[in-house]
Amino acid sequence: MIPFLDLKAINKRFENEFDDVFKSFLNSGQYIGGDYVKTFENEFAHFCGTNYCIGASNGLDALTLIFKAYISLGKLKIGDEVLVPANTFIASVLAIVNSGLKPVFVEPNKATFNVDSVSFKKAITNKTKAILVVHLYGQLCDVSELKAYANQEKLLIIEDAAQAHGAINKGEIKAGNLGDATAFSFYPAKNLGALGDAGAVTTNDKDLSSRIQVLGNYGSEIKYENKFIGHNHRLDPLQAAFLRIKIKQLDADNSKRVEIAKKYLSHINNPKIQLPYYSGLKDHVFHLFVILVENRDEFITYLKANEIEVGIHYPIPPHKQEALKEFNYLSFPITEYIHGHCVSLPISPLLKDEDVFKIIKIINNY
Repeated sequence: MIPFLDLKAINKRFENEFDDVFKSFLNSGQYIGGDYVKTFENEFAHFCGTNYCIGASNGLDALTLIFKAYISLGKLKIGDEVLVPANTFIASVLAIVNSGLKPVFVEPNKATFNVDSVSFKKAITNKTKAILVVHLYGQLCDVSELKAYANQEKLLIIEDAAQAHGAINKGEIKAGNLGDATAFSFYPAKNLGALGDAGAVTTNDKDLSSRIQVLGNYGSEIKYENKFIGHNHRLDPLQAAFLRIKIKQLDADNSKRVEIAKKYLSHINNPKIQLPYYSGLKDHVFHLFVILVENRDEFITYLKANEIEVGIHYPIPPHKQEALKEFNYLSFPITEYIHGHCVSLPISPLLKDEDVFKIIKIINNY
């Protein structure tokens, strides 16, 4: 069986370094915060090209902290509307809802699966106060034109870059530095994955950075003095230590993912398969390689019979989830088609060429 993603094999590469850093962590006696977190925050801010990085407990908490910090700073208020792609993982929407804000869904571009600047701009009303751009599947949403317009209209641009670590736009600016603030997830399956839950916020806004730091630590700047209603959303120092080791391999792993994607794009020629859009630039790190196929269940059964494991990201769009039943009446045909027909092919950086071409051959024979 060709696995969709073999996390054990991916992390096996770092086993000796993990062992060493765990012993150091264990002997340090400091198991909350400390140098491991601070050093990773500095390194990840440098990697993204931002002034600040604040570690968080996971990607959802990172994104929620951004919205709650903006509310705390008076830049957003409860009930404000936030534009968000209809085609996304539910965490993007949960962060908005859990912060007391109102999500307004926007259809994606049929080709890229992301919402483009034109569609976002058309959806803006006088109630819109922020735009959440989601770099879905590892492909950057083009925010260059949108950013200029948002600045003019005094709208916040927040990035959900949970799947886009290391992606770079035409101007050589990385995910994490394209908007006002960005949330990252380091869920184990991400291009940069921890060995448990972890996340981070990047920004160039000093006030926002400081407020997020405080809100994520019980609303406390000074121990036992709580200035704000806060949360316990801190980054675990052991995960920070593991991430420091793995970030050194991120660019090389991203390059390998792109190499595999190019093989898929060049050699899969089955007319029943719709391949994803790729500009050929550095704006896609292929966290996922998502194709569309009409009879998904039949296709997956066929692949399984040929010992190929695949994923579905995601079978149900957020606006059709029971948890968000107040939005169930909405209809977004493009989004619903994508969620009903998408299949994610294996694209692990450890995938062997022989397995890549076996996958291609089997798909072409479908």
